[in-house]
Amino acid sequence: MKKFSDDFLWGGATAANQFEGGWKEGGKGVSVSDVALFKDPKSMSDLLDVHGLCEITDEDIEKALNSDDEVYHPKRHGIDFYHHYKEDIALLAGMGFKVYRMSIAWSRIFPRGDEKKPNEEGLKFYDDVFDECLKYGMQPLVTMSHYEPPLAFVTEYNGWYNRKAIDFFTNYVDVITKRYKDKVKLWLTFNEIDSIIRHPFMTGGLIESRFKTEEFEEVCYQAMHHQFVASALAVKITHDNIPDAKVGCMLTKITYYPYTCKPEDVLEQQQRMRSIYCFSDTQVHGEYPAYLLSMYKNKGFNIKMTDEDLRIMKAYPVDFISFSYYSSSCVAKEMEGKDVTTGNTVTAIKNPYIPSSDWGWQIDPIGLRISLVDLYDRYRKPLFIVENGLGAKDTVEEDGSINDDYRIDYLRQHIIEMYNAVYEDGVELMGYTTWAPIDLISNSTNQMSKRYGFIYVDVDDYGNGTYKRSKKKSYDWYKEVIATGAANILND
Repeated sequence: MKKFSDDFLWGGATAANQFEGGWKEGGKGVSVSDVALFKDPKSMSDLLDVHGLCEITDEDIEKALNSDDEVYHPKRHGIDFYHHYKEDIALLAGMGFKVYRMSIAWSRIFPRGDEKKPNEEGLKFYDDVFDECLKYGMQPLVTMSHYEPPLAFVTEYNGWYNRKAIDFFTNYVDVITKRYKDKVKLWLTFNEIDSIIRHPFMTGGLIESRFKTEEFEEVCYQAMHHQFVASALAVKITHDNIPDAKVGCMLTKITYYPYTCKPEDVLEQQQRMRSIYCFSDTQVHGEYPAYLLSMYKNKGFNIKMTDEDLRIMKAYPVDFISFSYYSSSCVAKEMEGKDVTTGNTVTAIKNPYIPSSDWGWQIDPIGLRISLVDLYDRYRKPLFIVENGLGAKDTVEEDGSINDDYRIDYLRQHIIEMYNAVYEDGVELMGYTTWAPIDLISNSTNQMSKRYGFIYVDVDDYGNGTYKRSKKKSYDWYKEVIATGAANILND
C-alpha cells in the first residue's frame, strides 16, 4: 500500500503578520506589516503590478502612523489569533497536525528592534501558544523573521542595509532560542529570503524612495549580505542554545520553464533560476556562488563584506532547506506579444498547458515534483515544503457548509506528485505544511477574500464580520490524509 512514512511531518503554516492581530496589545511595537495598505485589485492589470503592491514611502508610513485605521491596514487585525489562539490551535490539532509552522513577531519581543532587553509580555504570549501546541502533541516549526521587521528599525536605521541589523537580529535570536529551548526544536531564519529583491520593504525594511534609483539594486544586495551573515549566526546561536535543534533556510520556489526550446529561452530560464538559487546556494554551501560574484563585478557593485563575514557564513550553513511552492511560470528572451500572468510576488509568461487560479497563479502539481528533484539533486540535504495551497473565493451555503472541492483537488494532485518525488525519485522530504490551514490576510494584496484555509473565518476584506471559525469540506479531507499518511488518495 502506498503511503508516507509514519514520521512524516504533516501540518499547516501561518505567519504572525497575516493573522495574529493585537497590533497594539501586549507591548508590541509597530512593524512594517502594520502600515501595509489594502489594495483591493479590480483587474489582472492591478495584480500584475506586483512591485506597486509591495512598495511604500516615508509619506505612506507617516500617514499610517497618524491613524488607528484597521480597514485599510488589515494586518493590524488579521483574524485576531492573539485572542483566539486556544480555539485556533484546537481546530488545527483536530486535523491531527504533527507540526505547525508559525512565526514570532519580532516587534512583539523587541518593539523597536534595537532594545537590549525584551518585552516580557510578548515572550509570555508565545510561551502560552507553544504550550497550547505541545498540549496536543503538535510540534512548532518557528520562523524567526517573516515579513515584519520592527518599523523603528526601518525608519531610523534603514533596515537591513545598516550593518547594525546583524547585532539587533542576533540579540533577538539569542533571546527566543534560550526562552523556548525546551519547546521549539525546528526553526527557520528568514521567510523567503530571496524576496528582498522583489519586495524590499517587507523583507529588508528598505524604503526605496530614500535611495537613488540607479543604486537601489546594490542596496538590496548589501542588505541581503547582512541577512546572510545574520542567518549563519542564527544557526550558530540556535545550535549553542538548543543542541538538538534543526535550523533551515526558506526559499520562494519560483519554478520557471523555457517558453520554447529556443536556446535563448533556455538560457533565460537558467539565468532566472540562478537569480533565485543564489540565496539557497549561499546558505546551504556557506559561500557565495561564483555566478553571483561575477554579477556583482559586471554590474560594478561594491558589496561591503569582511573576511570574518565570509568565515561565519562558511562555518554555519543551514541544516535543511524549506520552501514555498504554489505555481510555475514560463520565461522567454523576448516578452513582447506573450500573455503575462501573476505568481507568488512575480509576473511571468502564461503557460498555455496548465490552468490558473482566480488570481492568475498557474496550477502545476508536476512542477512541485520537478522542484523537489531540482533542489535535492542540487543540495543533497533534507527538504521541507512549508507553503503550498490554493487561494480561492469560498462560498458559504445556506446551511453553513463550504464545499471547497477545488482546494481538495489542488492539494490532492500536489500530494501525489510529492509522493512520486519521494518514492520514485529518492528525495529526502521531512514534511509538508499547507498554506494556510485557516483563512488569513493574503500577503501581496492584503485581501481576506483570497482564502486558503481548511477553516473559514467570518471576516471580509474590510474587516467586517463575526470572526467566527467554521470547518470547510477540506477540513475532514485533510484530517483523513494525515491519519492515513495519504493512503486514502494514493491508493484510489
